[in-house]
Amino acid sequence: MELRGIFPICERDFIVSWRNISSDLLPTIVSPLTFFLAFGFGLQGYLSDIEGVPYMTFMVPGLVSMTAVTSAFDHGAWSLWFHRIVQKTINEYRVNPISVYEIVIGKILSGFLLGAIKGMVVAIILLFLINFQTSTGSESAFGEFKDSSLAVSHLLFYLLFVFLGSMIFSCVGTMCGTVMDRPEDLNKIQGVVITPLVFLAGLFFPLSSFPPEVLPLIKLLPTTAIFEGARQALLQGRVESQYILELFSSAAISFILAVIIFQKYIEE
Repeated sequence: MELRGIFPICERDFIVSWRNISSDLLPTIVSPLTFFLAFGFGLQGYLSDIEGVPYMTFMVPGLVSMTAVTSAFDHGAWSLWFHRIVQKTINEYRVNPISVYEIVIGKILSGFLLGAIKGMVVAIILLFLINFQTSTGSESAFGEFKDSSLAVSHLLFYLLFVFLGSMIFSCVGTMCGTVMDRPEDLNKIQGVVITPLVFLAGLFFPLSSFPPEVLPLIKLLPTTAIFEGARQALLQGRVESQYILELFSSAAISFILAVIIFQKYIEE
């Protein structure tokens, strides 16, 4: 299978997105920052530490993961839909000697990278606000990691969860952008599927808050592996093999499905 067309397609999407980076970053940053300030300031007086960390610190890994995965989904879905329905760029690609595999992999890769970059931008801002860079024990207006140097060593494990989550959501977005012809349907997927999956995964509260009868089902959600797994990795340095296996298998399955669905619809 030829792969030389992947990087030009990914590069093109990257250049186009970079031209609008200032206008794109503003809503990307404002949304998680609003959650952080509103819930953090609004509820921190009513909540004790959660799992040993201040509530505002507890929220940060989830907000960063949320930004990365939703950005990956948005780019995968809207980029492919726009290029397929409006600009007809996909048809132009097919005139060239490149395969459908190269097209869809290029789209998935660009969505994954843009989602990961936006997540990192939000991470820098939020980690600064919770005084991530200070030495152990120093005070911050927004909270602190109890052991900042330990949290830094956990960052690579945390990034693994963010990258896998961005890959999964980029693939899901690519599938939606491939099969849906109306922009209203993409909005419905975001409202009916993506948002509940994100908020039910313990973004703002610990999973122990769920009733015991419901908790096993919640743990099966891929978003639980992304958000809870990432939080455990960053704040506790703990990596659950179940979450890692779930994310790798979800990423592989979603990637295969995205390629198969794209190939089927393009060849019709």
